[in-house]
Amino acid sequence: MVVVVVVVVVVGLVVVVVVVVVVVVVVVVVVVMVVVVAVVVVVIVKVVVVMVVVVVVLVVVVVEVVVAAVA
Repeated sequence: MVVVVVVVVVVGLVVVVVVVVVVVVVVVVVVVMVVVVAVVVVVIVKVVVVMVVVVVVLVVVVVEVVVAAVA
């Protein structure tokens, strides 16, 4: 009878440990995915900002050249 109780307790503890490990792994994976998505979004925003700055600079240069040519 004691052996059965010990086996049940040990199996229960193993199940609890496995569930905790699985939950921790899932949380770590979700956190890593969120960090990766955040980094990708930041990179995309930086690229868009650089592109906008380049377009603005090009427009200013073209306008200056046109104004200089007309004047």
